[in-house]
Parts: sequence; structure tokens; C-alpha cells
Amino acid sequence: MSRMQRLDVRGRTTVITGAASGMGAEVARELDRRGARLALVDRNAEGLDALAAELVGSGHTSHVVDLTDDDAVVALASQVEASHPHVQALITCAGSSMLGDIDQLTMAEMRWLMEVNLWGTVNVTKALLPAMRREPAAHITHLVSIYGLAAPAGRIPYAMSKFAVRGFTESLRHELERTNVTVGAIYPAGVKTGIIGRGRFAAAIDPAVAERAAAAQAAMYHTEPADAAERIVEATVRRRPRTMVGREARLVDVLTRLTPTRYWAPMRRPLREAIDTTTPIG
Repeated sequence: MSRMQRLDVRGRTTVITGAASGMGAEVARELDRRGARLALVDRNAEGLDALAAELVGSGHTSHVVDLTDDDAVVALASQVEASHPHVQALITCAGSSMLGDIDQLTMAEMRWLMEVNLWGTVNVTKALLPAMRREPAAHITHLVSIYGLAAPAGRIPYAMSKFAVRGFTESLRHELERTNVTVGAIYPAGVKTGIIGRGRFAAAIDPAVAERAAAAQAAMYHTEPADAAERIVEATVRRRPRTMVGREARLVDVLTRLTPTRYWAPMRRPLREAIDTTTPIG
């Protein structure tokens, strides 16, 4: 099958990480509507159960897994292959965020986020790649972030992890260019999933200040999760290498191309409350 040919998801399996909530759950709903079989992966068993009860399609499976646990991910790959003979797509939505500047963050906090966002993505991709190679055509979709293109103040570990996921995605795409497996990156921005509210913040930050900063950033989001999910699934079906999701993503993409060393100046003003994790309230 041509590497440019669309995937037919009906009756074939897509693995979704981070499926219990947020963008992962919305992607699962969209694929369920399209008749795909799903392998739903998350650490949150209750969230997976709630989602599975909501979906109307058949043949779905749920897998409670910590993607930073190498042995657990190897076991996951075996379980998925045993239940799903045709794994043709992987969409990695699992991840977290973290607020805090360099003086507030500990090395342990930064390493934790890298483990979740980067190594969890690498881990599950490497484990499932053999099954995907056996399909006539397959596609891997990694959710990066607009912060894999532009690195804001106050988000050092998040930006580090997302720039790294971007590098992994692009390098893997080049490695697999002569195979049946294509690889794409999604750059969402401004999607109202609540990730910033559910994310972590440096222990050194006053919780009230962190909550205010997270709320300030969340208030800037405009894209509905269902709309974002449709774009993500369509990018997977069409096997696109690069997709922007949300109007903010398209703006930042252009900005970083036009002025790769000075893009922060126009971004700083609208983000000022969201990056200020030091000023007490009142």
C-alpha cells in the first residue's frame, strides 16, 4: 500500500495512550464513531472504565499501565497483540504539565516530567512498532504541543519534554521512511482539555499562586476538544507528518518561522499572568 494512501480505521485497531481523560478520551470517542477498534491505555482505571462504558463500538479493550514502567509496557504490547490482530495506528496523548521557574523547580520534579512526557512516549512507541510493521499500512501520531515549537518562561520542563518528543518524532519518521509505517506530529494549542489545571506545579510555589497562573492560561484557550479530536483523527487517517490544532498553534507556527530568536516578545504580554508563579495574590 502506498505511504500516501489513507488508513481505513473501521474494524482495525488504534492504540490510544492517555485515554482516560482530556484529549485522549476525545480521540477515543471520535474513533469509536468511525467504527475503529480501540486499545485504551492509561494509569487511571476508573477513567478508563467510565470511557469504556460510554463507547458504543465493540472489540475495545482497556489497559491500566504506567508508561514509564518498561516491563509493564512490554507486557502491554503482548496484551494488545493478543486481543487485536491488526494494530494499524498509535496515538500518544498521555502526558502532564508543570508550572514553575528554574529557581522553584527541583531536579526530581523536572526528571519526573521528562519520564512521563518523553520516555513514556518512546517506550510505548518502541514496544508497539513490531506489530505495526506487520500491517499493510500503519501510522504513529504523537501529540507534541505548541511548546515543542516555542518555549515559554515558567514552563522549562514541559518545553524540554515537548521539544524532545518533537525530535524523537521527526527522527523516527526519517528512520521509517522506507517502511509501511508513517509518523506524524500534532501541535495543539488552546484546546480546552483542562490539562493545565490537572498538571503539577513546583512544590516551592504557593498553591494559590499556581492555581491563579493555571487559570490565567486556561482562560486563553478557545478550541473545543471534540473539534481538536476530529483534526487529530483526520491527520492520522491521512497519515500527515505535521498538523497544527487551534488558531494559537497556527499563529505561533508562523511566528517562530518568521523570528526564531525573538518570538517570545509578542508572546510575553498575553501570557504574563500565566507565567508569573512568584507574585502572591492580594
